[in-house]
Amino acid sequence: MYPPRSNRSNQKKKEKRARRRIIWMINLFLIAAIGGVGIYYAAGIQKQQAEPATNEAVVEQQPADREDAKGGEQVESPEADSDVKPEDSGLNSPETGIAEDESVSSGSEPAGSGGKKSEQESKSGPKGTETDKPSDPKENDSSDNKKTVPLPTGSGKNVTINFVGDIQFSGKVAELLDKNGYEYPFAKLGSLFNNDDLTVGNLETPITLGGTAAADKTYVYKSSPKALAAMADAGFDAVNLANNHILDQGVEGLVDTLTYLQEYGMAHTGAGMNKEEAYAPAYLERKGIKIALLGFSRVVPEASWKAEGNRAGVAEAYNSTGAVSAIQEARQKADLVIVIAHWGEERVSTPNDDQTRLAHEFVDAGADLVIGGHPHVLQGVEFYKGKWIAYSTGNFIFSKSTTEETWKTAVFQAECSAEAKCSMKIIPYEAGLGQAIPMLGEANKLLLEQMTRLSPGIRFDADGVASTS
Repeated sequence: MYPPRSNRSNQKKKEKRARRRIIWMINLFLIAAIGGVGIYYAAGIQKQQAEPATNEAVVEQQPADREDAKGGEQVESPEADSDVKPEDSGLNSPETGIAEDESVSSGSEPAGSGGKKSEQESKSGPKGTETDKPSDPKENDSSDNKKTVPLPTGSGKNVTINFVGDIQFSGKVAELLDKNGYEYPFAKLGSLFNNDDLTVGNLETPITLGGTAAADKTYVYKSSPKALAAMADAGFDAVNLANNHILDQGVEGLVDTLTYLQEYGMAHTGAGMNKEEAYAPAYLERKGIKIALLGFSRVVPEASWKAEGNRAGVAEAYNSTGAVSAIQEARQKADLVIVIAHWGEERVSTPNDDQTRLAHEFVDAGADLVIGGHPHVLQGVEFYKGKWIAYSTGNFIFSKSTTEETWKTAVFQAECSAEAKCSMKIIPYEAGLGQAIPMLGEANKLLLEQMTRLSPGIRFDADGVASTS
């Protein structure tokens, strides 16, 4: 017999209420769980925001252990650096050495002469933004007979330009990059070159997958386009090609190099498909300041490497007539004229007479900055007629020789006004195998002291800022 209808109705109502209570309890549990997760993540975000930001400058200056500094392998040779010979004198460069033919290193001139250039403009977009603030080059000195070189404040705009020494990605460096990635050479630079207005280096290698290796040459370089892409990403804007390696893979290698430079948006100077292109400056504009960049070499392996007429090659400076003429013309068109010079003797820490003579000729012709390279070691700076001359910036990204002085390098940082007045500062680095590593502590101090000794009449303070006596 069924229970009365009223009882069945009441029973159903009870069951319905029970189901509702269960559903509400489940919903409340889910809401509480979701709320708890939200509170957890909110607390985590708040904690992260409350923590102080990592000091990028500190991160960038963390010292590498010796294994990192040597690229994870021992590359030193017991042989004297000048006698080191690569096992393979073909396409790739030496395992350890950087020695060049001594007749070339001493600046002896192969047959040929310089010439006159015509204008070739290379435009590149401004780096960073107008609000990027350059580092302050001024440094107070308590000594009465020392003074910094002040910058005029009339225009209200200064440009910060970083210069570095010789760069190549061949041989042991190439092996290291294949292993660690093509960003490896610049991994310890942080944002130094991306935050300045202009970064310039000496590209001492052709960038090519083809070419024909130069004959009768001890060290013949050849570097991958991937390395150039990483170089552009690191912040390089322009390179000098006037050196004794840019034609290591012949004219084909030079053509490929020029093509890849254009592809990656990097300006160049110092070499070209004819004499006019080789001597022509690259023009760049930063913060309304027009900059002319020129490159000349007094180290040319053979006369056929000299750009002459319609022959491809480098802008040479054995005969300075062409270089002086190019500088004078650039002076009429640019606010700031910069010359990159390849000259001097390898592993010699003092400039020779040719370097000094040419540097003064370049300034007299209208150069506002002269930045040198090729000796593979640092040389001193000079303040001549109100203009800075850095005689050798050393290696930057290079193989590692047994000569310890080649392990020392620096970023040479100039801050210049629209009136072409510049200050000079150096930032010490170690030129490790295929990687630039910041120098810290005592090593930093000793390098600055060494640069003061190498620079008569100039003193570098603890921050690397140069002042005159």
